[in-house]
Amino acid sequence: MRRPELVAHRGLAAHFPENTLAAYTAAIEAGARWVETDVLLSHDGVPFLFHDRGLERLTGLRGPLHERTELELGCIAAAYPSKFGARFSRERVTPLADLVTLLGAHPDVRVFVELKRQALDHFGIDVVLERVLATLAPLGERATLISFSLPALLAARKATKLEVGAVFDRWSERDDRSVRALAPEFVFCDLDGLPLNGELTHPGARVAVYEVGDGATARALAERGVELVETFDIAKLARELA
Repeated sequence: MRRPELVAHRGLAAHFPENTLAAYTAAIEAGARWVETDVLLSHDGVPFLFHDRGLERLTGLRGPLHERTELELGCIAAAYPSKFGARFSRERVTPLADLVTLLGAHPDVRVFVELKRQALDHFGIDVVLERVLATLAPLGERATLISFSLPALLAARKATKLEVGAVFDRWSERDDRSVRALAPEFVFCDLDGLPLNGELTHPGARVAVYEVGDGATARALAERGVELVETFDIAKLARELA
């Protein structure tokens, strides 16, 4: 029976505040060889690990991340209080550079870095690419840029030799002419956006499916051609697939 490779979605986010250094450290300790993170830029253009359009869910504060400077964000707890209470009050909103440093100590781990539309819309594609690529440089080819924004990925093709991955809500969106022009090395799709039956492959690309929570689903996806699955609980999924 085929087994997909596992990607730690925002770290070990089932048990730690997502996109924090603690979440990625725990994911790597659980055996992750692929991790995925979301990236937004601070007011002064520093890349941070963050998913939401606003700070409230993870920090309890209001407003978007791009209204805060690097110095301000370094003082904000990323504790996800509504889920974990005060347990992770020492965790901070994490700069991308800190994740790069962590991965520097784990040369067998690769990272998918999602360029969020909010940052692209606010700062522009060129600025986001410049800041993110400069931060990722120490990782060499172990970093892959992914995004829902095909224009950003097409621009990345001209700016870097890093591999890219196109992200979709629905499997049918791969038929876009821009996807064929991009020729991504990876195609990501939401589990809920997949057809119920049939092969899940894309010419020239490795297929990844996100929001996968159990081993039976992961095995079924692998039988249909999926090579990677993203999960918030890589430790649980690894046990179920063992």
